Amino acid sequence: MPTTVLFTCAGRRVDIVTAFREAGATTFAVDIDPLAPTLRAADRCALVPRVEEKAYVPALASLVAEHDIGLIAPLADLDHRTLAARRAELGALVLLPDLEVVERTVDKYAAHCFFVEHGIASPGTWLPGELPDELPFPVLVKPREGYGARNLFRANDRSELDFFLRYTPVSALVQALCGGAEFSIDVFCDLEGRCLNAVPRTMIESAGGESIKGKTIRDPELIEVGRHVAETLRLRGPATIQCFRTAPGRHELTDVNPRFGGAFPLPHAAGARFPELALALAEGERPEPRVGDFTEGVAMTRFLSEFCFADVREPCASPSSTR
Repeated sequence: MPTTVLFTCAGRRVDIVTAFREAGATTFAVDIDPLAPTLRAADRCALVPRVEEKAYVPALASLVAEHDIGLIAPLADLDHRTLAARRAELGALVLLPDLEVVERTVDKYAAHCFFVEHGIASPGTWLPGELPDELPFPVLVKPREGYGARNLFRANDRSELDFFLRYTPVSALVQALCGGAEFSIDVFCDLEGRCLNAVPRTMIESAGGESIKGKTIRDPELIEVGRHVAETLRLRGPATIQCFRTAPGRHELTDVNPRFGGAFPLPHAAGARFPELALALAEGERPEPRVGDFTEGVAMTRFLSEFCFADVREPCASPSSTR
């Protein structure tokens, strides 16, 4: 019997839902928005409360029990803390690392400190109240917690830095601007924290913090960076690691997101087989690592698509309704 996978905060990630169905899963998408495209793409769907509401986890647990769901895969950062902290209440395998690891990746300053403590290169990063007298301008003002390139500002001198620190509406940090080429590495780890695969890709073009053009590359140094970082952090499931090659042999990490990346179609097309690995974990298997097993030179360019329909109330009218 196929594993049923529940995708939370599913939004627009039709690419991931479709890939899991093609891998043999029954797909179940949930969102708060009846117009979320994944609700039209999944085999089943439901509307659920907002993540911050008390009813959110009970609603998911009810769906897990009612539909014999075996795997929960969050597709956005919004509910990572909640799912990691309350996984025991959900009744299915949650494709996230331990709460401590989730907290460390959500808090970008905590992640930087962890990297430095473990000998992993990371650009200079400071809290606003701890800035050194001499800063290597230009610098970035970044959200301490955030995603999607929101509230990200470049400061070319101290005057601009002071302005953006006053202007930003969120808790911020200051980070040295990295030179060199930027790369992302899509990784997938098992429940023991072993890296099963690592697929580096170039960042040719992005929009809103999401890659829209890129290409897989077979770079042994980047593959090893991905494996080492994933296993040092003790990730579980998918993650995207972002870094810059600032000098030969030096890769400075700027972000780790423990979820399927925005450019998921690229490693998927290159044969990373992340959905198959996730389903194997849900079925109690222990896949052997296949780090570096992918096709290099696969390029991606993204475009808009759509669903058109007459009744916006469908397909999900209540938290327990299905298509």
